[in-house]
Amino acid sequence: MRLLVLCCFILFGTSFAMSQKYAYIDSDYILGKVPEYKEAKDKLDKLADKWTKEIEERYEQVKLKKDNFIREEVLLPDDEKNKRKQELNQLENEALDLQKLRFGVNGDYFKKRQELVKPIQDRVFDAMQRVASKRNYTFVFDKANQSNLVYADSKFDISDEVLKEMGITGK
Repeated sequence: MRLLVLCCFILFGTSFAMSQKYAYIDSDYILGKVPEYKEAKDKLDKLADKWTKEIEERYEQVKLKKDNFIREEVLLPDDEKNKRKQELNQLENEALDLQKLRFGVNGDYFKKRQELVKPIQDRVFDAMQRVASKRNYTFVFDKANQSNLVYADSKFDISDEVLKEMGITGK
């Protein structure tokens, strides 16, 4: 009885595995061909540069005030020392808060990226699903984005088909 169950399992298990179709995409390649993605990425890069400069300027102001305080500290009365230390702590906290506001987990950069890039990624995903459905793929892997895909034969790359499905042509 065990032998019969084992034989059935092997027979049906291997036929099930053989009937599955696999493919992969390279989302970096696809996104690189989408004009809206390039525009969105440029906007994000400009915002990131602007915000980074803003934060660096804040930290530079803190550094200048700290350097001035260190030079003058020995000459200041205790009350003034404490007042300046509190002011420096407040300025450092404000700079840190600004950094979190711009680049934190739910910061402005994350929100802007969701606004600009996510709709494009959703279009790619929808097109990939349509291609996979038409061609009866069971699994579609992404070669990009820190994938564990070590090797893939290029004949299973459906990236250009996804682009075609999105209405984007040309290599």
